[in-house]
Amino acid sequence: MSKILILPGDGIGTEIVAQALKVINSLNSNNGMGMSLVHGLLGGIAYDETGSPLPEITIKSAKSCDAILLGAVGGPKWESLERDLRPERGLLGIRSELNLFSNLRPAILYPQLANASSLKTEIVSGLDLMIVRELVSGIYFGEPRGVEIRDGERFGINSATYYESEIARIGHSAFQIAQKRGKRLCSVDKANVLEVSELWREVMEEVSLSYPDVALSHMYVDNAAMQLVKDPKQFDVIVTSNLFGDVLSDCAAMLTGSIGMLPSASLDKNNFGMYEPIHGSAPDIAGKDIANPLATILSVSMMLRYSLNQVELADKINSAVSAVLDKGYRTKDISAVGDKVVGTEEMGDLIVMALESQ
Repeated sequence: MSKILILPGDGIGTEIVAQALKVINSLNSNNGMGMSLVHGLLGGIAYDETGSPLPEITIKSAKSCDAILLGAVGGPKWESLERDLRPERGLLGIRSELNLFSNLRPAILYPQLANASSLKTEIVSGLDLMIVRELVSGIYFGEPRGVEIRDGERFGINSATYYESEIARIGHSAFQIAQKRGKRLCSVDKANVLEVSELWREVMEEVSLSYPDVALSHMYVDNAAMQLVKDPKQFDVIVTSNLFGDVLSDCAAMLTGSIGMLPSASLDKNNFGMYEPIHGSAPDIAGKDIANPLATILSVSMMLRYSLNQVELADKINSAVSAVLDKGYRTKDISAVGDKVVGTEEMGDLIVMALESQ
């Protein structure tokens, strides 16, 4: 029996996770999965109830589970807090505490949504790329950091730091994913101006020697951003640092028509993972039954595939999402003229119906 920690988080997190739980409950009832659920707190709601965005009990629960399903964290309500108490510090903290260093962010365009993309159909049709983002090092974690007074004025400091071992392990993760896909890996850096990127490129070249079947290329991050918009289908797998991956994955998300469609996985070396949609907590639409739950439901699919070794059930969820889209059902963010616009709850029900009809 698998044990899953459920962390709805803030904003729309509660609504979208509720739809994913419908899918999990269906799998338990109809496919004998036997997933037991443990509920916990993370982010702003955790601060409100415990005084910490990452309570010790959440870390303890996570370490006793097989995987984590997260909604989203953050919101304007907590922006005035000291930095270490803000919801986002809880998210960074749990990633670091569990050593979830490999962040997988697929960007797949469902053919039914080709018209939802802001780019021409011929540019994005058939898009299927994977961004592998290093998640627990780099500028988000490096020291020294902070704001201090220098020469009579405020001076901000952040440090983009990487050990070669940290670069090598994300490299191995990305090469192994590329082996299972199109055997092409593009490493994105800024080696022309950043020494840390020079090291990144050198280590990627060293790691590549262990994967002669994968073609490694390099690209500067500014060019990569341009190429994602100009010709995204040239990419198979992209591997990059924490900061660059954060930016590029959101850019890639919009190629698909909506950030509400994309799941993600954050894995440790043993494929224990935390699964979450890549979008934020969207407090402006929370409680309005208009949030798109598909990225969260597809995160359950990724959880089954990568942490629970249930590839067939993962494929069933993906097929259910396609079937619902085939029938013209859309949440507001991915809708066009003539579509059947439904709310968060109804979309969740439709996915379960499609899943159970297979």
